[in-house]
Amino acid sequence: KSDSDTYSCDIGDAQSRAKLVVQEKPLLFKQELQNEEAKEGKQVKLTCELSKPGAPVKWMKGDAVLHASEKYEFKQHGTVAELIIRDVKSTDA
Repeated sequence: KSDSDTYSCDIGDAQSRAKLVVQEKPLLFKQELQNEEAKEGKQVKLTCELSKPGAPVKWMKGDAVLHASEKYEFKQHGTVAELIIRDVKSTDA
C-alpha cells in the first residue's frame, strides 16, 4: 500500500507519468478459533492465525469487548493472536 503514488519517467525534454494504486489484500483468518473445554479454576488459551502480521485484533465475549486485566491477557506474535483467560469459571463459557 505504501508504494501507491505517482511515478514518472523523465527524458529531459519530456516526461511521462502514471499513478499506481495498490489495493491491499483482505485480512482473513488462516486458522480460526477452536472450541475449548476447561476445568473450573484452570487457565485456557484461545488462538487464531491471521493472514497479515500485526493486524489489529479485538477480543469479545458475546457482545462485550474484553480489556486486558488479571483475568484476560492478550498476546500477538506476527500473525498469531492469543487470548489467555485465567481462573475460568462457569460464567466464562
